[in-house]
Amino acid sequence: MTERAPPIRVKHEDAEAFVIELLEASGLSRKSAEIVANGLVQADLRGVESHGINRIPSYLARIRNGVLSPKAEPAVNQLTPVVAQVDGSNGFGFCAAHLAMETAISMARTFGIGMVSVKHSNHFGMSAWIVRQATDAGMMSLVFTNSSPALPIWGGKSQLMGVSPIACGAPGGDKSIPFILDMAPSVAARGKIYKALRRGEKIPSDWALDEDGKPTDDPEHALKGVMLPMGGPKGSALAIMMDVFSGVLSGSAFAGGVTGPYDMSKPGDVGHFIVAIKPDLFMTLDEFKERMDVLYWRVVESEKMDGVDRIYFPGEIEQLTEAERRKEGIPFVQSEIDALNAEAERLGVTKIQIMP
Repeated sequence: MTERAPPIRVKHEDAEAFVIELLEASGLSRKSAEIVANGLVQADLRGVESHGINRIPSYLARIRNGVLSPKAEPAVNQLTPVVAQVDGSNGFGFCAAHLAMETAISMARTFGIGMVSVKHSNHFGMSAWIVRQATDAGMMSLVFTNSSPALPIWGGKSQLMGVSPIACGAPGGDKSIPFILDMAPSVAARGKIYKALRRGEKIPSDWALDEDGKPTDDPEHALKGVMLPMGGPKGSALAIMMDVFSGVLSGSAFAGGVTGPYDMSKPGDVGHFIVAIKPDLFMTLDEFKERMDVLYWRVVESEKMDGVDRIYFPGEIEQLTEAERRKEGIPFVQSEIDALNAEAERLGVTKIQIMP
């Protein structure tokens, strides 16, 4: 068996600076580049490498192919005091989602709740970073999106629904951490299959079916086939729910019409649905925080099943990973570094700085 090479590590600050430079060289404003870079690096820090800076080559390829607008600026249309819509104008989904959450938070501060529908957007990376935008502001949130077809409807065999993440969050108390849920309605996120393909790795055989409808551990064949929904009809129904709230409601593509981030044929036309909620609507903020503390400790101190050493709160493993990677750096393999540096060379910017 070939021994795997040790990871190449990059400081998160250097990763973010590198991505900002690439994006500015590709036509994004400084502000937009910072938003995108921050969202991608947050994913790498939290161990969600499938949605980290390795996405950059596909995003830049979409810019070069004219299906993603680097100069687009999302715009807000305020519909009621607590409802707004953001038009992403086919720019980066990160910027549209960030503006949507910023708008929702502002409305929630005044009226207790803010709801924003986003149309004509693109892939916005890891949903948890938008949830975290809300928790950092002391808000609860819902973050929905639809995505390109990858899942069959339960009972079907063709790709129709996206592996669209369901995400939500709430700020923690003084003795706990924020609740951050970010999960796909599939057995595994599709980005993990792209990651395995980039790294030349196999995938578990229960993640996907190949083009012939058979289980496969080959990521290339999995991407030609279909992802498998978690819990059978339950995962399928959750994927449909994401399409209702994100696609049908917003006026964006739906029912299999969203274009994926690796498809260079046309704009993504992704829809999002974002809600911010003020946590002290029904009680004081201190009471809310105390109740979150109780919930946290009852969860993590629950009696453990055989073989389990520790129980984690949703988002806690990612938080621990982030703390470690802020100290030790973000790990990459050589092929990933090479792909990123190829973009740097193409754009005439400095290659990514790796740790000694």
